[in-house]
Amino acid sequence: MPVGKSTFSGSPYLGVYLRAGEQLALVPTTCPGDLVRASEHTLGVRSIRLRVGDSELVGSFLALNDHGVVLSEELPPQDMEHLKEQLRVTVVRSRLNALGNIVLANNRGALCHPEFSSEQRHQLSEGLGVPVVPGTVAGLGTVGMAAVATNRGVVVHPRATPKEVETIEEVLGVKVHRSTANFGIPLVGACLVANSRGVLVGDPTTPVELVHLQEGLQIFD
Repeated sequence: MPVGKSTFSGSPYLGVYLRAGEQLALVPTTCPGDLVRASEHTLGVRSIRLRVGDSELVGSFLALNDHGVVLSEELPPQDMEHLKEQLRVTVVRSRLNALGNIVLANNRGALCHPEFSSEQRHQLSEGLGVPVVPGTVAGLGTVGMAAVATNRGVVVHPRATPKEVETIEEVLGVKVHRSTANFGIPLVGACLVANSRGVLVGDPTTPVELVHLQEGLQIFD
């Protein structure tokens, strides 16, 4: 099945804990085994367990596509070496340190928080291997929380403006769809993890929301 529901130790905000591309899912070392199995089955990926500081919020601290992963601080040496065996790893020093929350990326392009400097945007672009453009979603700089992107589609906060949608479609090269998840939560990027093969959402997500998410991400049975 390309659609699944789960929680992380009772929390439905899967996007703050997990980050996935087409081949890999990055998960906290404390990720429950049933969630690891659900993500691997639904998304068709292999999982890598790692730590970002002392936090379980891997999805919030890492931005990822199939060209590379960007983060704001070094991982423990063993985790860093393991990750470098799979992907290009780039450390972007910034006070805006939760890169998963403030970068929205697929394999064609990326949108980032407008407060990044031009040098930091260049580092993000080098690390992800795509053009990076500053922008907002629904007026929010936390674009990775307010939207979720794959190589097939983007789902955004329902209050995203027409101009924001136009920018996202131009930069990421896919169509945009508006939706909520987790029973009315507009910060869809915090609620789910997805790639072009599947989507794993929080348990409270309604059937109507699932239809919108599948349509926006172009994921069907």
